[in-house]
Amino acid sequence: MKKFIAGLFTATSILALAACGTADTEEGTTNGEGEATEETTTLVVGASNVPHAEILEKAQPLLEEKGIELQIETYQDYVLPNKDLENGDLDANYFQHIPYLESQIADNGYDFVNAGGIHIEPIGVYSKKYDSLEDLPEGATILMSNSVADHGRILSMLESKGVITLKEGVEKTAATIEDIAENPKNLVFDYEYEAALLPQLYENEEGDAVLINSNYALDAGLNPIEDSIAIEDKDSPYVNIIAVNSGDESNEAIQSLVEVLRSKEIQDFILSEWGGSVVPVTE
Repeated sequence: MKKFIAGLFTATSILALAACGTADTEEGTTNGEGEATEETTTLVVGASNVPHAEILEKAQPLLEEKGIELQIETYQDYVLPNKDLENGDLDANYFQHIPYLESQIADNGYDFVNAGGIHIEPIGVYSKKYDSLEDLPEGATILMSNSVADHGRILSMLESKGVITLKEGVEKTAATIEDIAENPKNLVFDYEYEAALLPQLYENEEGDAVLINSNYALDAGLNPIEDSIAIEDKDSPYVNIIAVNSGDESNEAIQSLVEVLRSKEIQDFILSEWGGSVVPVTE
């Protein structure tokens, strides 16, 4: 892994370039005609396949213009990207929202910080059996992620849709199944599943409805806007961020990464590519 590595020449390359009249300068190197060339900084960023890695791919040429080579490592789960960030295999990761980051820090003692929010992925309810939440029968089984950090988000969304009511005074982002005060349809919540498996459970018609994060829905070929029977409001606080080890948020390459990902070109790409299933943010 090349952590914030400025591009270096091998000894052989230096000798070869020197023979051609190239010399090092404080700014980098000069070519045979005396023109300065800039060094390249390499950033290794871990990301979920969709939409994170695709957004990063779109950002690669913009970062290259700034002298930054972006290497993208893709992941299918929510655990390894943080482990690899901690052990130095990554310079940053881009897959998680703020409440999940906070829960991971609390559970694992990670010394991570949020370097900047990039987009929101509204979570959706999917069903092959029913066309709306109102159609769900008494005792319907709802499948959801085993990620506790998502439970408050899911329950808050279901409350906003009038399906359940949470206990008064409960912090929405930290709500659990035990915090449900009213459940008129006596819905059964089954939360034993890895988030990445939920699209397959939906395709197999397991349960009556499935809560799926948009990145996994998109990766499975689902359109959250068209295929879900209910979807989270766009003003969700669950912003997907660039996470880094504490102290690295002030690194110029990391700041450039966030700046590019918030640029109008990338924002326009997000909106045109996913049509509202992924929503860019600027702060």
